[in-house]
Amino acid sequence: MTVAGSDPALIGTRGGAGGVFVNPVLPGLHPDPSVCRVGDDYYLVCSSFEYFPGVPIFHSRDLVHWEQIGNVLDRPSQLVLPPTTPASGGVYAPTLRHHDGRFWLIVTNVADGGGTLICTATDPAGPWSDPVRAPGIAGIDPDLVWDDEGTCWCTYAGIEQVRIDPWTGQVLGPPRRLWSGAPGAQAPEAPHLYRVGDYWYLMIAEGGTERGHAVSIARATAPDGPYEPCPDNPILTHRGTNRPVQNTGHADLVEAADGSWWMVLLGVRPQGGTPGWHVLGRETFLAPVTWVDGWPVVGRVEPVMPAPAWPARPLPPPPVRDDFDAASLHPRWLSVRSRPAGDCSLAQRPGWLTLRARGASLDDPDVTFVGRRQQHLSCRVRTSVDPGGGRGGLAVRLDERHHYEVEVGDGEVRVVARIGSVLATVATRPVAAGPVLLRVEMLSTSSEEWYPGKGPDVLRFGIEQGDGTVTELAALDGRYLSTEVAGGFTGRVIGMYAAAGSPAFDWFDYEPLDDER
Repeated sequence: MTVAGSDPALIGTRGGAGGVFVNPVLPGLHPDPSVCRVGDDYYLVCSSFEYFPGVPIFHSRDLVHWEQIGNVLDRPSQLVLPPTTPASGGVYAPTLRHHDGRFWLIVTNVADGGGTLICTATDPAGPWSDPVRAPGIAGIDPDLVWDDEGTCWCTYAGIEQVRIDPWTGQVLGPPRRLWSGAPGAQAPEAPHLYRVGDYWYLMIAEGGTERGHAVSIARATAPDGPYEPCPDNPILTHRGTNRPVQNTGHADLVEAADGSWWMVLLGVRPQGGTPGWHVLGRETFLAPVTWVDGWPVVGRVEPVMPAPAWPARPLPPPPVRDDFDAASLHPRWLSVRSRPAGDCSLAQRPGWLTLRARGASLDDPDVTFVGRRQQHLSCRVRTSVDPGGGRGGLAVRLDERHHYEVEVGDGEVRVVARIGSVLATVATRPVAAGPVLLRVEMLSTSSEEWYPGKGPDVLRFGIEQGDGTVTELAALDGRYLSTEVAGGFTGRVIGMYAAAGSPAFDWFDYEPLDDER
């Protein structure tokens, strides 16, 4: 399968060399993974929340190395996220399946006017259909599965289930409550239903998506139950441990071409002291699964894991620089809630990305912003921006109330920090007219020295001269751009924005600085 206009080096992760692979297999903001296999090819999707385009889709030949081939919801006709959509609202927990020669995706848009959406495609790279709405599905995290008679069952958080016509979105009867995990466990969600041998297996997440997150499973002889819980539930959790991967849950199973079984799941990598801060968001991890007495047993989820038995299919390392020379933006680029064509142009100034301001700052829900996920614990980001008569720069965003930026305009560069209700300009410096090279370094704190208040990383903001000389303007504590401080479900996104006028960006560099992600 090829994708017209795609970059062959998109998302690459180390794996296979020396018989090991490195977790997470999709670092950065890639939560709620759902996976399916077609022949020797694997496809995976994730949640995208308030970002547009929505639902990134990836392809792999080995379950370890993943290449982004597009986004399922990449047109305004498919995805509407109005300015009223809160941070961490929007698109939740898709399920991807292949049935009868077609790819099916069901997902919930919790924004105003959203609901449960079903899209289909014959090529997972797209185009995907405009959504069919399923108003009878009242919960998030919907799942689709077909039985031997061709009946389609939709199971969703709660845990409830209903028969559905996936072509029209109409439910075919009242919903039934199924098994909902451990008695009293909070947030039974993320259901996935599988036929394996003589049983139907219902796998769910429970315990909330924080440190208590867990995966449990039950089985029945029919898709609508009754369900018998696994005697060893939860089959996966890291709660109450000091393992480097935490919050493990929201999982999906896939049978590999060789008959082995694997689980994709979300987890986080807390850094620093207590309570531990994760800044990249919930990431996608991979773990082996074996079957014992008719139940799945999940292997340990560690940063370095034994590789699958088949040959690795590594990808070329992703390019450091985007020169904005293509006719359209790469699918990795994200905007906040929408991306009106008139506010984001590669044609207005060829070889540059020109952004036209809507909101006046990153505080505004409709800010003009083009960014990418932070995927490494330590990395360097640089861009050359010509503000013209406007103002814009480089931002590290978690949400409207938690962001840092370095921006240029009106003859000066300034560093701005928004932390909750506090907004401060922490540094300024005069600059001459014309392009200015801005840079941000995210530097993870050393793991060798631990103390309770130690932060996860330091963010260094500065400007760079043509000869490589760097002037650092400010160093800010990274904990304030973490989920533990800000709340929500997302991670950092780093990118370019316009706050006034139409600043233009010549290129954008993203360079990893660590070998362990």
